[in-house]
Amino acid sequence: MTSTATPPTRALALRAWRDYDKDACALPGMSLGAVDLTAPPDEQAARLWELGARRLEFTGEIDLTAVDDPADAAHAVRSLCLIRDLTARAVLVQWQLRLPPEPDDGWRDLSHLQPPRTLTGPTDPAAALAEWRNGHYLCKCLWRQGPGFVQIRDRRWGELRRFTAEEPEYQQAIDRLSYGAPLRDVPTAIAADFLAERLVSRTGPLLWWLPYRVNRWIQEAMAV
Repeated sequence: MTSTATPPTRALALRAWRDYDKDACALPGMSLGAVDLTAPPDEQAARLWELGARRLEFTGEIDLTAVDDPADAAHAVRSLCLIRDLTARAVLVQWQLRLPPEPDDGWRDLSHLQPPRTLTGPTDPAAALAEWRNGHYLCKCLWRQGPGFVQIRDRRWGELRRFTAEEPEYQQAIDRLSYGAPLRDVPTAIAADFLAERLVSRTGPLLWWLPYRVNRWIQEAMAV
């Protein structure tokens, strides 16, 4: 995919380790330390995987209540897209999230991502976070591209919602939105479709694509 996000104004602050288990990460040679992400956004997850990262920690909170400034919005979108891509690779991600109070179920839009360590914003954040953790599994909201079509399979709401688009304009829109793009960059009707199905999220002036493409299948692809 081609990244179209507004260039970030500051680097992401990450720490990385070579193992999922916290105790194993304390052993000599398991820490990758602070990671400097210099690759383009669409290559960052692959780069971290190649470095051996299996556990990552964002050192700052992702605050979606303070994204009016384009630079803050771009930084938040870049962070969330990286979490999305790392989730697709089954990398353990530790992060903190602050959401606006409305809508109260806004966390469900992100419930296919690795659950955050802390959640602020919902009326009952502890209950929302517990539900997110208990209901999380890989392949909860994904998309895949076949010959001449795009298919999205979404189970964030408890049942399977499947969408198939054969029009090339939808594929082009997904490419534009993969790492954040202004609303004006997407045809109005397609953006409305994606927003209505909650397949994109609005962060400040940017829209970004929520489903991920799976890199590691946990079962046969036809069963997902």
